[in-house]
Parts: sequence; C-alpha cells; structure tokens
Amino acid sequence: MRDTASLDAAADYDDLFVFLGGEWIGATGRTMSPVMNPATGEVIGHVPHVTAADLDRALDVANHSFKLWSRTPAYERAVILKRAATLIRERATHIERLMMLEEGKPLAEARYEVASAADYFEWFAEQGKRSYGRVVPARRSEVQQLVKRQAIGPVAAFTPWNFPAITPARKLAAALAAGCSVIIKPAEECPATALALARALDDAGLPKGVLQMVFGDPATISAHLIASPVIRKVTFTGSVPVGRLLAAQAAQGVKPITLELGGHGPVLVFDDADLDEAARLGAANRFRGTGQICISSTRFLVQRSSYDAFAEKFVAATEALRVGDGLDPATQVGPLANERQVEKVSSLVADAVKHGATVLTGGEPTGNQGFFYKPTVLANVPMSARIMHEEPFGPIAVLRPFDTLEDGLAEANRLPYGLSAYAFTRAARTAIAVGDGFDAGMIGINHFNMIVSELPFGGMKESGYGSEGGEERPRELPCHQVHQSSLT
Repeated sequence: MRDTASLDAAADYDDLFVFLGGEWIGATGRTMSPVMNPATGEVIGHVPHVTAADLDRALDVANHSFKLWSRTPAYERAVILKRAATLIRERATHIERLMMLEEGKPLAEARYEVASAADYFEWFAEQGKRSYGRVVPARRSEVQQLVKRQAIGPVAAFTPWNFPAITPARKLAAALAAGCSVIIKPAEECPATALALARALDDAGLPKGVLQMVFGDPATISAHLIASPVIRKVTFTGSVPVGRLLAAQAAQGVKPITLELGGHGPVLVFDDADLDEAARLGAANRFRGTGQICISSTRFLVQRSSYDAFAEKFVAATEALRVGDGLDPATQVGPLANERQVEKVSSLVADAVKHGATVLTGGEPTGNQGFFYKPTVLANVPMSARIMHEEPFGPIAVLRPFDTLEDGLAEANRLPYGLSAYAFTRAARTAIAVGDGFDAGMIGINHFNMIVSELPFGGMKESGYGSEGGEERPRELPCHQVHQSSLT
C-alpha cells in the first residue's frame, strides 16, 4: 500500500520550530517528539517542545503585542490577513504535501482544506472591518451613549490533528482580525501544516509577537496559559473530556471559552429520498478524513421500507472507495492517524459484532504498514453496542432502521452530542420538520457541506458552545464596551 512517491517523504518534510517572540526557534537543546507518517509508520521529523520559561516569555510578548495590535486600524490588519491568504494559495502545493505526509489526507481533501484555510483569512480580513458599534439615545441631552466593540485581549488557542489547516485558520483569522494577539498550540502530530500558516502570516507582515506557536505536553501548556491573567479568551477544538477540563480551568479566571467538541452525526434517510444520491454522498462523507471528522455522518437511520435497498447501495459506494497513501492521487480514503486510532476502531467493531451487529463490508485493518483500516459498514447494530453511544472517530458507518418521523428524530437526538445532523428527503414538509426537530448546531438537508468560511461552525449540548466562522465569530471574540460621556 505504499506509493513510490512516499519513498523520499522525509526529505520533503519541513524543518520544525516553535515560533516564539517573533523568532523561529529550532530543536537544538530541546525536548522533542517524533512526527510520523501514518501511511508508512515512518518518522519524518521531530517537533521541539517549549519549556515553562518559554511559556512565560510568550505570555509577556502576547501582552505587549496586544496593546499595539489592538490599536492597529482594522483596515491595516485586513491588508496583512489578505496578504497571508494570498501566500497560502501561492504555497498551496507545498502545504498540501506537508498535510498528506503528516496527517495522511488524500490529495483532494488536502487541496480543499488548504484552499479553505486561505478563505478564512480573507473572510475575516473583511469581517474585521465590520465590528460595528452603535449610538444609543440617552435619557439626558448632555449625555452621549456609545456601544463599541473592543478586542477582548490575548487569546490561547488549542487545535487538534484532524484538520491541521482549517482549524488553526478559523481561530487565528478571527482573533487577529478582531485585534487580539494569539498563542496557539496545534497538535504535535501535524506541526508542519500549522507552521506553514504561521510562516505565511509572518511573511505577510504580521508584527512580531502578535502570533506565537508552541508545541509540547498539551496538559502542561493549556494549564499554564489558561491560568495566566494575561490570557483573556480561550478557544479549543477537541474531545468532550478535554473540553470539560479546559472549561473548568477557564472558569477559575472567569474567562470566556469557545468549545467545539465531539459529535455522532445522525442521518435520517426517508422513503421519499433519492437513495442513490443519499448512499453516494453518505459514503463519501462518512469516510472522508477516514471518518476522523467531528461533523461526520456516523449513524445512518433509514426508514424501514427503504432500509435494505439503501444498505445495498451504501455498501457498493463504500467498497468503490480507493484506500491508500494520500500521496497517491487515486486515493480517496487515507490511513488513521496513529496506532491508537486503529485499536479504538477495532475495539468498537468487535464490541458491535459481539452484541449482534452484522459487518456488511470491511471490519478489519488492511495493508502491511501504516495505520489503515477498511471502510466498515455495520448493519442492525443493537443499542447495547458501545458504538451507539460513543463517537467512533474512524471509518465505521452504522445502519439502523426507523419507522416514523418521530422515531427517527428521537434516535437522532438521543445522545448528548449536538454538533451536526443530516436528512435526505424530497418532501419540503419533512425537510422543515427535521430541520426544526434536530438538536444540532449544524444541519444539512440533502447534502453534507458544512465547512465554509461564511457560515458559523459550532454545536450544542456536549458538543460545545460558541461558534466559529460566519458573522458570529468576530462578534464573539471582542467584548462590548459601553461609553457614557457627559457633555457638561
């Protein structure tokens, strides 16, 4: 399963740094952790870790740079962010290859992600100009009342490995557009992609110290940064347990936090749906990113009279997907991120089968190297199986029948997750009913495309709170500041 293009992969991989105080600091004399190509299991680089002293320095720099950056006119900030977007597009081929090497994404997915990351910088460059305030009529003629939007302060941002370009871009672009300085800790599994974004911002003329990028032990870094009085806003994308922990840490300092956490996306497929389209799009969405996507469709709930026909079409669409190294242009499904993910997926499948589920296709690892697992479809999965309650975050699709609209919505909303939900139907009445009935922050009817810069991105219930993207994000980062000026 190894493409010849991967033979010299390590030679194509960038040197790794921490970006601290405007300096690119290498690994010499530092603790490091290996970066692995998940398609081959080979180590392709080593990412340097920061120390406690480094974090203290980063906080001092962020505090100082915020005072300058927040007073920079929004139009000047926009010029820099747009220039960074242009540089990302110019360097897209290189950044895409970094992503394929360290995250295993197929070329088509890497291209989409890098292009989307550039879009976020361009979008928020414009949105930063629109952090409007307002004049509120006063009760006395000698008083003027203004409501202004002010940057909230230095931001601590934490991002995962599954979207190493889009997720940092969403957080960085919004915060920088609002006038905030940022200390960001991307995932140690995929550092080069995030560093490429930082390099583009640096080359675009972002003042030194406004952005700092650190790597190391996640628990140590998050605790150190969030506890500091310098940090005034926290934003995290990742698992529910870690999100709870960071929310508790932020609460100690009464700091707002944006959380984008896990999901277990239901898909309701009704009898009147285009089953061919639902199966084709459903399989493509479910196994995109090897299923390691928080808004991915996972539970396919199919109206009973269409269940067998849909299952047949869905299995055929799944088996048509090409699994392989992301460096191979023909690949549609890449590897899992690491050995832990393979073990987790294997465990969930084994548990489902033990409780009576049927494996329609897949159900086992594949290949003689790397972390590949066959796209898997489980039918008639009982409610006692773990996968009906736990986010799989891997290439497993669950099929279950339902009878009425009410039954389908009840199952779709049963779990504590509320990130994404989908439905396929030709009936406008049904589309409206499920759109209103889903307990989810993002809802797709007859499609799955949720990641665009102009739309808010976020969930409800245990999937987190706050939104990223769209008009909502820049309004969330700055605080309101009410000015009452007496004219006498």
